[in-house]
Amino acid sequence: MDWAALILGLVTAQRLGELVLARRNTHRLLAQGAHEVGAAHYPLIVALHAAWLLGLWYLAVYRVPAGQSVDLFWLLLFVVLQLARVWVIASLGGRWTTRIIVLPGAPLVRHGPYRFLSHPNYWVVAGEILVLPLVFGLPTYGLVFSVLNAAVMWIRIRAEAQALGPR
Repeated sequence: MDWAALILGLVTAQRLGELVLARRNTHRLLAQGAHEVGAAHYPLIVALHAAWLLGLWYLAVYRVPAGQSVDLFWLLLFVVLQLARVWVIASLGGRWTTRIIVLPGAPLVRHGPYRFLSHPNYWVVAGEILVLPLVFGLPTYGLVFSVLNAAVMWIRIRAEAQALGPR
């Protein structure tokens, strides 16, 4: 069995499902009077994440010899990150989206992982970007995309903090 293709197929399906959920939540929030902040940098985030996943498909499935084993430690850590991702999404409920959508008058979420740290979703994503390549023995790939992600998150977190700051 090609474990890389199976793992990446599951991750791809998960991400596509999340995009559907995010789009539905975004439309509902906008209909309630919310507005988007930082839309200009959103295509950069989409491009970065798409390039990361497509590159993993290419390197882990097409360039690595078929049947090469995956690193079970890193795979288990990635699974833990997925549980954290589900916790974040469940904690935000209908307010979870891939964009910065501000609903005037809505209080900040302070339960779930938000009790313990700011921006838990961004921490999870940072972990995923580093850890999934390590599952396939691609540390340089994980490091390069981690640095790129950090640069994009610097832009995004500043925009989000400015939008939510008055709360």
